[in-house]
Amino acid sequence: VTLAKDGEDEADTIAELLFFDSPIDDIELIIEFADDANNKKQYKDAFGYYKLAAEQGCAYAQLRLGICYINGRGVEKNDAKALQWYLDAAKQGETTAQLYLGGCYYTGKGVKEDYFEAVKWWRKAAEYDVIEAQFNLGVCYANGQGVEQDQTEAVKWYRKAAEQGHKSAQFYLGVRYENGQGVIKDVNEAVRWYTKAAEQGLKPAQEALEKLNIEDV
Repeated sequence: VTLAKDGEDEADTIAELLFFDSPIDDIELIIEFADDANNKKQYKDAFGYYKLAAEQGCAYAQLRLGICYINGRGVEKNDAKALQWYLDAAKQGETTAQLYLGGCYYTGKGVKEDYFEAVKWWRKAAEYDVIEAQFNLGVCYANGQGVEQDQTEAVKWYRKAAEQGHKSAQFYLGVRYENGQGVIKDVNEAVRWYTKAAEQGLKPAQEALEKLNIEDV
């Protein structure tokens, strides 16, 4: 990339290079410019670069464009457009987009609330070890949202997230062990998971240990 000439704005020089002096199919270069602008909080420039790459099918750029729309960074906030870009990225296997898309369906942001669709997309991300998606699946199984209520499945997904260090998953896994929900009751295991969550500062876990007369961790 040529440096800006004296008196020229760097962003203008980059834009000129992209649109006139070189092919614009160099997605990696465009993304580099976009991420750099985003890191510098130059959100309008970042949006423009992400859009350029997203329209050429780059899943990462589609994800980032969705984030721009959901937060109103560099563009007017628009939940429906955010969802559409998340969907485009999610269909290409972008796991973070799958996580966020599930969140949109779960909360009804930019689309009608649909737990079934939320579970569908969270499952795709969870199968690739996306920790928040695993935890969210646990919640859905625990409460029967989008799936038939199944405490055994809830334990399965809570455990996957808990083993990766998710403190809320550790706490809820402890609850299952304490109460014998979806797993054989085991207070020692409950204490073990409560302790892991408490060590990360999760107050409900600390309170659970106090109720069991366990010394503070």
